[in-house]
Amino acid sequence: MEKKKRYKCLDTLRGCTILSMALYHAMWDIVYVKRVDIEWFHSEFAYIWQQSICWTFILLSGICWSLGKKKAIRGGIVFLAGILISIVTEIFLPQQRIIFGVLTLLGSSMLIMIPLNKIMCRIPSFWGMILSTIIFFATKSINNGYIGFGEFITLELPSKWYSKGYLMTFLGFTDNDFFSSDYFSLFPWFFLFLSGYYVYRIAYEKGFVDKLKDCRIDNKFLGFLGRHSLIFYLLHQPLIYLIIQFL
Repeated sequence: MEKKKRYKCLDTLRGCTILSMALYHAMWDIVYVKRVDIEWFHSEFAYIWQQSICWTFILLSGICWSLGKKKAIRGGIVFLAGILISIVTEIFLPQQRIIFGVLTLLGSSMLIMIPLNKIMCRIPSFWGMILSTIIFFATKSINNGYIGFGEFITLELPSKWYSKGYLMTFLGFTDNDFFSSDYFSLFPWFFLFLSGYYVYRIAYEKGFVDKLKDCRIDNKFLGFLGRHSLIFYLLHQPLIYLIIQFL
């Protein structure tokens, strides 16, 4: 049987993002664990850097969802990895605990898309991408108590929605006592995942997907990181933390 050919450019892009994330987390540990004052890390540039990492991860996950097999197993593994990180950080690093982090979001989105796929695939791909992107930006401030577009069109949400415990916090309605150093609620981020899903469908309909297999954007090291991104995600932060302790 012919071995399935990988999309090496996607592996390389994922690996590049993993590397960027590791560098960002190293700086985060230096600033917040070692208490080294690095002024630029509190700047707009650092925020854009952090956002570029999570946006790329979530979009790529949405794009690659349709490419993967055993979706329930893969989604379950990623979700459980997120739960594992929550347990470990709660026990060993409570001041930097991670509750509902990016892996929990990605695993949830991958599982949710299994039943939703039959509905979402009926929506024209272009309009599906546009609609999901609009909803993503409209709900970007849902953690802060409102939805809308900046100062132009906003709708304040009922405050009672934000005092209902972990289920509502998972959805995006955070209560006042909640804290997580890496928080990605289902809303708005699922809609960015959904945008990636429709990007893939558009690429498939236009015949671009098969061309990706022959894409020359391929770096062996970054590709290796990308192929094993979950393992590197789980291992990189403990390793960086240990290294930082000896500096």
